[in-house]
Amino acid sequence: MPKPRRNLRPELDQLDRRCLLSTLAGLTPSQLTSAYGLNGVTFPTTSGQSVQGNGAGQTIALIDMYHDPNLASDLHTFDQRFGLPDPALNVINQAGNQVDDSWGQEESLDVEVAHAIAPAAGIVVVEAAPGVTNDQMLQNLLSAVRTASQTPGVTVVSISWGFNEFPGETRYDSSFATPGITYVAASGDTASVDYPAASPDVLSVGGTTLNLGASGVYASESAWYDSGGGYSLYESEPSYQMSVQTSGLRSTPDVAFDGDPNTGLKVYYTPASGQSFEWAQTQGSWATFGGTSLGAPAWAGLIAIANQGRLLAGKPSLTGSQQTLPSLYALAASNYHAVAPTTITSPWTGGGFAGWGGFGGWSWSDGWSGLGSASATTTGGSANTQTGLGTPVGPALINALATSQITAPLYSPNATNPPVGPGSNGTSSPSPAPVSNPSPTPHHRRHPHHQGRVRHREGPIQSHARRPRHPTPVGQEHPFKHLTFVGGRHHPGS
Repeated sequence: MPKPRRNLRPELDQLDRRCLLSTLAGLTPSQLTSAYGLNGVTFPTTSGQSVQGNGAGQTIALIDMYHDPNLASDLHTFDQRFGLPDPALNVINQAGNQVDDSWGQEESLDVEVAHAIAPAAGIVVVEAAPGVTNDQMLQNLLSAVRTASQTPGVTVVSISWGFNEFPGETRYDSSFATPGITYVAASGDTASVDYPAASPDVLSVGGTTLNLGASGVYASESAWYDSGGGYSLYESEPSYQMSVQTSGLRSTPDVAFDGDPNTGLKVYYTPASGQSFEWAQTQGSWATFGGTSLGAPAWAGLIAIANQGRLLAGKPSLTGSQQTLPSLYALAASNYHAVAPTTITSPWTGGGFAGWGGFGGWSWSDGWSGLGSASATTTGGSANTQTGLGTPVGPALINALATSQITAPLYSPNATNPPVGPGSNGTSSPSPAPVSNPSPTPHHRRHPHHQGRVRHREGPIQSHARRPRHPTPVGQEHPFKHLTFVGGRHHPGS
């Protein structure tokens, strides 16, 4: 049975940070793509020659909140350092001049990761307005998703934020069902299920700890202990998951990618307001970021590369729920790296970070977090609720998606468990929302959040020593309140 939870309205939780007393570690784009073989993907052309799989001809959309006036210049600095070409970048600003340094970090992470994976793909960033109320926030984020879906050329949409599940969430699933587009969402950085990652129309991405050998080649992976996932309270089991579990409920995540902040990516970011939590300044700097926020744009880049191959072969881009997800679940195990279970049973013994008060992953809202348990006990549940099918063996998996001819209905006509709850995909019509509260009321203790984590900054050691002193620092209150700092998470929903 699911644990009882207080009824709270959805709110965005500010990104928590993970600060280490060390010089900049983290992976470069070359190290990250080499580890998964993503720099070794090629496609045949009609002329008999081969071209590199780099996302050419595709556009990746990223959904964030608030405006980041430094995004283009930060991305250029990132590209210069790592020898990447500047992409075609289109920022659709729906937030006006409203800025937030926490969300600015998330935006830089999203853009720089997606570009590192698919350097020839175009990038569209839709900056949602924050809204005055939680209802407005939810509607503004969904409006940004619709804007991305209607932008010409977009074939994949990445979401690194989430709400904890709430009754009636299924009425919003249609926002992630545009034909020819794959929607990718971070599964979350706590042992719970987030929405929209829980939507059966969305590819949900968990996190791992990536270990490289002495020469920088892939060595092994284990589940990152803070990788979110579990069994949905409201979404039915889609037909593509029937091969891995028979609970009748949607399980998350579907796949995984590097997410441990200790093995994250080097990211460049300039605070817009000079009030960033780790340091008060307006100068740009380097930091190592992780979290499932890293995995979502990485998989979006991977899908963009697969769609490049489909375009070269005269095939349409993948539709997430009917093609991408069924194809991924139909692939042989050799297309995925096997991910070992986490060896960390308590944040006291792992993670290598200082966190709040130096004690690791403590959350004021729900204690020790991210131990990988499912959100509910289910009959027939056997899915991996930390890392899903595993992480990509790049060339094999991408070429399989590029040539896939699988198209399958979201729900089997013979399913014994039809969609659950009012507004679910399939049967009943959505229940009208109360006029006084147009957004659903979440049945969960935590609130919407973006899923990024920062490990530490590059620079003098003393600049890394600052850490959260209180879940809501004086002068740093987030517009959505009820913030938690879990020693290193950057997400909406806590």
